[in-house]
Amino acid sequence: MHRHGDHLYGYLLRLTRSPADAEDLLQETFLRVWRSAGSYRPGQVAATTWIHRIAHNLYIDSFRANRRRAGIAVEVDDSVALDTDNGVELESALISAELLDQVERAISRLPENQRAALLLCQTQGFSNNDAAVILGIGVRAVESLLARARRTLRQAITQGDNDEL
Repeated sequence: MHRHGDHLYGYLLRLTRSPADAEDLLQETFLRVWRSAGSYRPGQVAATTWIHRIAHNLYIDSFRANRRRAGIAVEVDDSVALDTDNGVELESALISAELLDQVERAISRLPENQRAALLLCQTQGFSNNDAAVILGIGVRAVESLLARARRTLRQAITQGDNDEL
């Protein structure tokens, strides 16, 4: 838990957009890991990939059945002080925050499978092969999901039209 908990919680939080739901899924994931530890085969897949696969399956089971849409949540650190005497830095920070918000909205509107592939590969640092194992699909399917997600995000950001995803 100590080794993988924070990383896994971040992934679940981005999927669910709910700290409570992410915590529940994290707890259930580690209960399942404990119960099914005998089924893990070292050498076939990395432990972190196996654990993420369990977490992802729990997410799918819990939330797809309810037809609940999930997204990405990014916390803004309010403790970062902006230099308000320097208008250029403040303007740059505001533009960056606006762009980040636009990206977050665009990602949250991606289809579930595209969002999961993007989060696994871009924010969690998994390879396409590992993401394929976690999602239970082929590597080419992951690559296709990533290409479609990136194309959709690029279009949404360049057109500034997040509502039409």
